[in-house]
Amino acid sequence: MKLLVRSVQIVDKKSPFNGQIKDLLIEENIIKEIGENLSADSAEIIEGAEMCVSAGWLDMRVASRDPGFEHKEDLKSVRQAAAHGGFTEIVLLPNSQPVVHSKDTLNYIRQSGTDELVKLHVAGSVSRKSEGVDFTEMIDLHEAGAIAFTDGEHPVQNADLFLKTILYLRPMNALLMNRPEERQLTLYGQMHEGITSTLVGMKGMPSLAEEMMLSRDLKLLEYALEKNMYKSDVPALHVSLVSAGKSVELIRKAKKKGLPVSCDIAAHQLAFHDTDLISFDTNLKVNPPFRSTADTDAIKAGLADGTIDAIVSDHSPHDEESKNVEFDHADFGITGLETAFSLAIMYSGLRVEDIIEKLSAAPRRILRLPENSIEAGTKANLTFFEPETEWDFNKSYSKSKNTPFLGKTLTGKVRGVINNGKQEWYK
Repeated sequence: MKLLVRSVQIVDKKSPFNGQIKDLLIEENIIKEIGENLSADSAEIIEGAEMCVSAGWLDMRVASRDPGFEHKEDLKSVRQAAAHGGFTEIVLLPNSQPVVHSKDTLNYIRQSGTDELVKLHVAGSVSRKSEGVDFTEMIDLHEAGAIAFTDGEHPVQNADLFLKTILYLRPMNALLMNRPEERQLTLYGQMHEGITSTLVGMKGMPSLAEEMMLSRDLKLLEYALEKNMYKSDVPALHVSLVSAGKSVELIRKAKKKGLPVSCDIAAHQLAFHDTDLISFDTNLKVNPPFRSTADTDAIKAGLADGTIDAIVSDHSPHDEESKNVEFDHADFGITGLETAFSLAIMYSGLRVEDIIEKLSAAPRRILRLPENSIEAGTKANLTFFEPETEWDFNKSYSKSKNTPFLGKTLTGKVRGVINNGKQEWYK
């Protein structure tokens, strides 16, 4: 591949060219030269026009459903959806069938196209079958390439299991990711507990369920570090899918105390509130649920002050039979890979370079991956985008279509991705 991209604005806080409009010459998967009025014989030429370029984006929370539920999503279709959403790397949750609790399943996923445009990272399961009872062989999984450990869609309910996992992973410098939810408080819940849930007659899922479990997790993290006396500059615990205002404040205080914790929010969490569920649209049924306006305001404040480190898609594909049913029988989840960037642009209130930081650099730091930067001599792992361009989301490349955004006009268009010597460009 020999490519010359002309007049593109660089968005990369680490790069000496941040904010500048430059030409990029890419050859043999390496950024050969950055400058003005560049030329190259036999190079494919792309006119940057209004395009921006950043280091390739990384989504920390994707459910692929493969192996086991390939009719909902497989490894090929999840790559296609990720690329169209601007992601060159994604982290897959272990909640397949079988669960990623053995090296065989881990290797099946990791070795499925190692040189593809979108790189797949795999999170290993904390417990066997993600049931929260018995430990997996985490050392073996770590050595086989598991990028982090989580029970994914199943929060770790057992406090002893959580504590011992933190202690177990620290000497390996491995990351535990957990979504805080006290499931005894959300049992049979359908949406956020509030006035709207009462009006429509649905069992609510209180913010308290998230806050209680998060408070427990942070206290156990602090106890584990005191017991283990092991310090690190990278997070030991990553809190997935923060949705409640009080949760943001708990993490803010934990960071001020120096606890090695990070967190993310799902992009779609910014777009809706619990009042929107009065429509009974099952595509709005997610977990954690859409909460109050006050919670959304707190999340935006947490994004702005750096309490919330990353933005994820929480891509959760489901087939028609799982969503086109009565609301209380529908599965939780939205397909989000293709819309995460647009939703961040439209609803987060952040500057473009801060959004890119939470889609690219921050996830890589949290996951102990080398940070990408747009400089001559570095690998070409890049995402091209136009933050102010409107586009119609009329076609999804995911096998599943459970998204409320299909047919809608969104702002923030992905124009192309480059990685592993491969490229795709979109109109």
